[in-house]
Amino acid sequence: MKPTRIVVLISGSGSNLQAIIDAVQAGDVNGQICAVISNRPNVLGLERAKKASIDTLVLDHKEFDSRDAYDAALMDKIDSFAPDLVVLAGFMRILTPSLVQKYLGKMLNIHPSLLPKYQGLNTHQRAIDAKDEVHGVSVHFVTEELDGGPVIVQAKVPVLSNDTAQTLALRVHEQEHIIYPLVVKWFSEQRLTMEAHYAVLDDQKLPPEGAHYN
Repeated sequence: MKPTRIVVLISGSGSNLQAIIDAVQAGDVNGQICAVISNRPNVLGLERAKKASIDTLVLDHKEFDSRDAYDAALMDKIDSFAPDLVVLAGFMRILTPSLVQKYLGKMLNIHPSLLPKYQGLNTHQRAIDAKDEVHGVSVHFVTEELDGGPVIVQAKVPVLSNDTAQTLALRVHEQEHIIYPLVVKWFSEQRLTMEAHYAVLDDQKLPPEGAHYN
């Protein structure tokens, strides 16, 4: 089975990118990260990629007049690397429908909540404010609905009585760095696909909450 060609999109520190780089280098993922593209210059994620001898590219969204113009340029850059999979790893951009449709079933995102709870931002504080006992993280396929595509896997994290958004985020990050490389591994082994409204793993339709990691 030939290695899966992967392009990773980032906006910041790239800790999930690092987890995937580590998994590829360890041989856990049958893949090659062909490029890391950032919409912001001088972020740590670019340095992580360079250290791993991965091609990097900055496509600064501030240099474009519209979201459509940016995404059109982004699609050209992505396509130049002929990827089998596009991974959003802290890419803080709302994508246009044309970009989403182009990579439908081939684009993954990670979101720090147990979807469909807490789509959007500030998920950790929202979980604390709601007095949730359990919080967590989801990996899902990207569709036109923000944080609304079919969930592939979730990992749960207890919410402690003395948690702040920062302490809760740290424990969620630990789970992110486990389950995101795991999902990329499944995809690279051709075990994971997306149907119309759900994910399929090992020829089994996954439930709406995806597979439970823990």
